Amino acid sequence: MQIDSGQLSAFNAVLREGSFDAAAKALFVTSSAISQRIKQLEDRLGHVLIQRGQPCLPTVAGQALQRYAHQLALLESEALGALGLDRETQQPLPISLAVNADSLATWFAAPLARAASACNATFDLVVEDQEHTRELLRSGRVMAAITSDPSAVQGCDVSPLGAMRYAAVAHPDFVQRFFSGKDRATAFTAAPRNVFNRKDKLQSEYLKRLGLKNTSSPINYVPSTHGFVEAARAGLGWGMNPLMLIEAALATGDLVELVARTRLDVPLFWQRVRLTSSTLDRLTHEVMVAARSALVRKPQSATALESHR
Repeated sequence: MQIDSGQLSAFNAVLREGSFDAAAKALFVTSSAISQRIKQLEDRLGHVLIQRGQPCLPTVAGQALQRYAHQLALLESEALGALGLDRETQQPLPISLAVNADSLATWFAAPLARAASACNATFDLVVEDQEHTRELLRSGRVMAAITSDPSAVQGCDVSPLGAMRYAAVAHPDFVQRFFSGKDRATAFTAAPRNVFNRKDKLQSEYLKRLGLKNTSSPINYVPSTHGFVEAARAGLGWGMNPLMLIEAALATGDLVELVARTRLDVPLFWQRVRLTSSTLDRLTHEVMVAARSALVRKPQSATALESHR
């Protein structure tokens, strides 16, 4: 049995764009043409492939086909390039990647730019925590991901990148108000803390490192990496921030560490589908080079957290 390329292209476009109408615009056809191709593909394979909704999502059967569609599109693009197709006439290839927010806000954009320039590619970035990046990779939604789990997803290769170092910081006035002259348990129970989202366990892990239970302190949810730094700078609460983002603020005294020399190192790993691809090879190379410069090579008491930003 062979899969019709037009039907597969429609299937891939629906999942990439999120709807039948958006897929039709991307492929310069009508919505009814997209619907007909998807129905023919589902009838031919004997499975419902797409969950209709906002956005459209693959079914379990559709996940396997999505994985194949992504890999086929990548290999086709590289084959056309090898045949000498003029680069100016070749549409950039969108590659889906999963990345945690703090990496994207600090060191990850530069290697993407270098790989995009070298390979004539564009990137569809999905920002998620570690647990979800693995699931996105497993389902075929993305072709590579940054995770905090060293165990490889089936069909993928994994490489250690180093660790992102976090420090617990707050504004000096905040520290004076909540921590001056108080024992740690009392201070951390009363002091509001900033948390990225409900999957963020960094603050709880920091309290464990100090020998404290996860206190019932007031919580501010701040789902933005740079906003998280500004929330601490404004005195909203204390929180774990990437050290590379706050070194200048620590040097000027705009932010201070709550406990000296007590930091968290979160190990990061690069996972990519096991595929012979010059584009993925170049992207992996650029990511590894950038990680060697930006991340901590020898983590101090590194802890693989269940979730990270």
